[in-house]
This record gives sequence, C-alpha cells and structure tokens, in this order.
Amino acid sequence: MKSPSTYFIVASIIAVAFAETCQKPEVSASAYVTEDATVLTQVAFTTQFILKCTNGVKGISLYAEIDGKALPAVRLSTDNKYQVSWTDDIKKAHSGDYNVKLFDEESYSAIRKAIRNGEDPSHVKPLAVVVVNNPGVYTGPWINSELLAASLAALVSYAAFSAKSKLLA
Repeated sequence: MKSPSTYFIVASIIAVAFAETCQKPEVSASAYVTEDATVLTQVAFTTQFILKCTNGVKGISLYAEIDGKALPAVRLSTDNKYQVSWTDDIKKAHSGDYNVKLFDEESYSAIRKAIRNGEDPSHVKPLAVVVVNNPGVYTGPWINSELLAASLAALVSYAAFSAKSKLLA
C-alpha cells in the first residue's frame, strides 16, 4: 500500500513538469499611495496590475519584492489581475519611485536559495517590474494653527496696550 506522501510527491512532480511560465510578460498597472499623513503613522501603498503573457498562461502565483521586503501578490480575478499592498513608516517612506519586482514561483525560489547560500539575490531576473510613484506625504502645516492664533493674539494685545499707554501719557 502506498503512502499519501508518495502520491503527493508524484503529483508535485507532474505539476512542476506541466507548469508553464509566462512568456514575454506585459504589465499594465495603477497605484494608490496615502498622501495625507496628518493623523497617520504609516503610509499605505497599493498597486493593481494585469499580467498578460504571450503564451496565454493564467493563474500564476506571483511574489513581489519592494526594497528587500518580500510579499505575495494577491490574485484578484481569473483574468490575471493582481494586487500588492504594503505599508511603511512615515519617516522611512521616501518620495519618488518604488520598484515592485514581480517573480514567479521558480524565480522566487531561486532568490530564497541565493539568500540561504549567502549569495547575492540581485542576479535573479524578475518576471516584470511595476513602478509605484510616491509624490510625498503631507504631514501638516509647518506652524500649528493654535500657535499662530496665540502669537497673533499676543501681537494684537501688545499693539493695543502700546497705543493705550501712548494716549494716556
């Protein structure tokens, strides 16, 4: 009698043998970045993209790498629409472009193997790259409105008392 692990190994080998890779991938993407951080502590980044392969492969498991951070790409629909989301501290988030490198399972496992062996993982070519632009976050005015109001009240009071003392003198 064969064990369930034998069936699993055989099924895995068959799945790998028949697995197709995306040939000449094309990505069309849109992105959203939190721009108002007056009450937030983290900036949210979200990008949605459609992956088109010339050989018509659908349903690929994708992984994303952003500034050394690995994330799964969530498949939103069967027509190869994916989403990648992440957050970053306001102080660490820089304005400008973020390169979201997309990897299929094979290339992602090559990256993990390179890291495990102490090699440089940058030699692994990504399947595609999505660029997310962060225009910068608004963290509030330079001067708080309370401080400005108190300063103006002090200035008006000083001017009024100075004018009164000159009139009485």
